[in-house]
Amino acid sequence: MMIPFRSPAEQGIFPFELLEYGRSVEGIPLRYLPAEKETQLLIFATIHGEESETTFLLSRALRMLSSPPPHVACILCANPDGMLRGTRANSRGVDLNRNFPTANWKKEKTLSRLVLEAPRITELSTGEFAESESETQALVQLIQKLHVKKAVALHAPFGLIDSDSKTELACEMERVFSLPWQAGVGYPTPGSFGTFARENQIDCVTVELPREASEILITQYAEKFADFLRRF
Repeated sequence: MMIPFRSPAEQGIFPFELLEYGRSVEGIPLRYLPAEKETQLLIFATIHGEESETTFLLSRALRMLSSPPPHVACILCANPDGMLRGTRANSRGVDLNRNFPTANWKKEKTLSRLVLEAPRITELSTGEFAESESETQALVQLIQKLHVKKAVALHAPFGLIDSDSKTELACEMERVFSLPWQAGVGYPTPGSFGTFARENQIDCVTVELPREASEILITQYAEKFADFLRRF
């Protein structure tokens, strides 16, 4: 039986218990929503703290459901220290999406933009070593614990679906978000989750939400995303 939707009157409070899977550098609990049954997909938002619209969208989609998704585990915010500061990096200035243990990880400065039109000149760290940050360590351990084989990483604001190939999951994300697919974001991403996933045989799709206000994103995508979560 498919999970029914809640009425709008019931969607104001997040109704499901979140389990702790680690702590941030600042000691904030890292929490996730476990799948109701076996985990077949992990979705996580806001690994870049300045992309908080991804948390708002995932939260709203989940709050539309009367019970947790049967086969999808969700992390509402993978970088709470960065989100609270409004920064891309965590509280130590490390871009968590360049800190995963991959063959191409390097201890170096990584460049980002302050806004989409700006040049990539803003410097962040990749960490003292691969998987140096507690947030990265906790996420890797959770993936191993749940035996994750499929993952969706929610980002912004490029407005595209990124994956190595057009897998069934990538096509589903295309359908849900009506965004174009492409392989890669146009520049190298050593130490990224996508690279980590590739090296560990995880089917990873990155959803880059378009540059829109959170209310517009929720209006456009929340119901379709919620429907995907309950059907997966």
